[in-house]
Amino acid sequence: THEKLCRFIARESESVVVSVGYRLAPEHKYPAAYEDCLNATLHFLQHLERYGVDPARVIVCGDSAGGNLAAAVSQTLAGRSDLPRLRAQILIYPGLQALDFNLPSYQQNRGVPLLFRERAAFYVLQYLNGNATNLEEVLEGSHIPVDIKLNYRKWVSPD
Repeated sequence: THEKLCRFIARESESVVVSVGYRLAPEHKYPAAYEDCLNATLHFLQHLERYGVDPARVIVCGDSAGGNLAAAVSQTLAGRSDLPRLRAQILIYPGLQALDFNLPSYQQNRGVPLLFRERAAFYVLQYLNGNATNLEEVLEGSHIPVDIKLNYRKWVSPD
């Protein structure tokens, strides 16, 4: 489904884009998808010579949950000195935070198709554990203990 976009990004950025098919939730819960993407990227980076790829031209990219996975892989590899550095990460409407579904962006876009606020929370729960029975608590924000909210308010707050 993403081949044309991957080819476009590779062509326009003069880089290599690795497209990874990963196991999907809810059948395969976290961290299955992350492990698939990380393992595929590690294998690719460790065998660039076999693939005839310039190590300075590798990008990771993803949209939606794939954007989350691309960001997580990039963060995991950022401190590795035994591998080539990624040239870039391209994140297309990534799901990057599930602490607060009441931030201004969620409120402003709560009714914008395709990913309504409730659906975003539902899919996060599917990704994490396949169980959406506490969807209302997540939407209210009561799924995060107060001490953690206070710890992260510098990064995740309406301000």
